[in-house]
Amino acid sequence: MSEKPDKAAQGPLAGVRVIDLTSVVFGPYATQIMADMGAEVIKVEPPAGDNTRWITTGPVPGMGGIYVNVNRGKRGLMLDLRQADDRETLRRLIATADVFIHSMRGRAIAKLGFDYAAVKAINPQIVYTNCYGYSRRGPDGDKPAYDDTIQAECGIPHVQGLMNGEPGYVATIMADKVAGLHALYATMMALFHRERTGGRDRGEGQEVEVTMFEAMSSFMLVEHANGAMFSPPTTPAHYHRAVEPNRRPYKTQDGYVAALVYNDKHWDAFMAAVNPPWASPEFATLAQRAKQIGRVYALLGETFLTRTTQDWLDTLRALHIPCARLQTTDELFDNEHLNAIGFFEEIETAQGPVRFPGVPTWFSATPGRVRGPAPTLGQDNEAVLSELESVAPAIVSESK
Repeated sequence: MSEKPDKAAQGPLAGVRVIDLTSVVFGPYATQIMADMGAEVIKVEPPAGDNTRWITTGPVPGMGGIYVNVNRGKRGLMLDLRQADDRETLRRLIATADVFIHSMRGRAIAKLGFDYAAVKAINPQIVYTNCYGYSRRGPDGDKPAYDDTIQAECGIPHVQGLMNGEPGYVATIMADKVAGLHALYATMMALFHRERTGGRDRGEGQEVEVTMFEAMSSFMLVEHANGAMFSPPTTPAHYHRAVEPNRRPYKTQDGYVAALVYNDKHWDAFMAAVNPPWASPEFATLAQRAKQIGRVYALLGETFLTRTTQDWLDTLRALHIPCARLQTTDELFDNEHLNAIGFFEEIETAQGPVRFPGVPTWFSATPGRVRGPAPTLGQDNEAVLSELESVAPAIVSESK
């Protein structure tokens, strides 16, 4: 039996109880941040556990790296919602909660008896967040969704193809994580509204829907809508600088460097310091360069081949031009800046020490932190059920 996650350093969500029926990454990433910010998150899993327990490696079976990361600081409750007693336990938990969040398909959660109407009947002030692939208001409302399929539908492989000549996914589960951030802010906005209208006792709860396809369509069209927003359209729906094939890290004599010699201030400083042989008035302004950005990138690429990576970093930093040495993801764990600010937090767990990437935001009065390890399957059943005996009366049972 485990204790509740550490409360020594209260975050901005201290006192908020979240019932988390999400799985994989979309929902768990949202609730992981809630836990980091002080919420008590109770992760409810079926007897088979969250699939993410098994898809990456860890020191013991069922505690893979992705699962351990996005479920840190949560309490673990294993319930078989096919069983009446376990459904009753969930109803009693709902009566004590501020937030109910799930990632089941609409028909599935309704069949179990935990759609919004049923949950609201138990706790009218609750914020109820649905994490779906597609909005229920459209024809694709009940389609399954995964990161790869959502990337495809929102245009990521298309714009990657414009850049690279062949469609491809980006090498991160972007749709899951972007949608998770949308689920987080949407839930927090609804919770803020509840607090402004009377709080936990009298405030207005509501149902929230967050979907991967709509979230990623909005995300992609920030810049790629471009001239397609206008009537009639003035350009195709892509941002030409972002998809330019020559937009890539610059190869140097001994490696690669990322640099953005872009605005007029940086361009003028670079030209004065480096004086490449191709310097010309035709590149003098940002507007001129934007119209021929592919050529500009190609010429810069030729210039960066003439020096070493460190030489370029020294030059560019002296000119205050944004630049960086290419790093591997492994190197992030040894990054001087991240380590200087204490970004990584090492937590002792039953499986040994785990070095977590920490909270990326900072609060002067209510800082977040990694509250503890991820739960093993059902590790908090005894503790949570014992607490319910004293704080949550039985709910009227479902009809037989």
